[in-house]
Amino acid sequence: MLDWLKNINKDYPEFWKQYLSKFENKSNRFVVLSTETTGLDAHSDVILSIGAISIENNSIVIGDTFEVVLLQYVYNHDHGISNEFIIESKQPKSLEPQAIQAFIEYLGNATIIGHRVDFDVEIINNALEKLKCGRIRNEALDIEIMYRKYKELSDDKEFSLNDLSSLFKIETIDRVSASEDAYTIALLFLKLKSRLGIN
Repeated sequence: MLDWLKNINKDYPEFWKQYLSKFENKSNRFVVLSTETTGLDAHSDVILSIGAISIENNSIVIGDTFEVVLLQYVYNHDHGISNEFIIESKQPKSLEPQAIQAFIEYLGNATIIGHRVDFDVEIINNALEKLKCGRIRNEALDIEIMYRKYKELSDDKEFSLNDLSSLFKIETIDRVSASEDAYTIALLFLKLKSRLGIN
């Protein structure tokens, strides 16, 4: 059965209804997304932090950012992981349901930009499923794929965020947060967007 038919009368949370209503119009806003997670399985791992920054009119909007550390007490307890690094973090902290809702409200109908963005979107979709919501409807662009298109590469060579930063001479520090990764991805996106001639 088609998803839309299955969900046509579904009683979604209010924040999700508000989110869906934003897609009546197209946005010129991009949201650069980075997540820190407990691993690389979108269905069994969880999000530890989300960092995001917006781009409008080919400029990074420093005042339009999103940053949160997720308090994953149950996951950490079940896997014997210490909460020390979370407690010591100076970033805003929130339980997963509130953090995901706040991120969806921040995201709106913007186009998502990321590095290996399919994973970020999938792990957020998994968190949304726990809240009885649907899946993210935003378009998404991946800077690794953009780079491969720019260089017309047909092999399966992968490029880490550090690799891409080095290729474009973007100075990186020892990364300590999803927000710093999001800023680096934003810089790379603007360079690739220009070189590919994307409006």
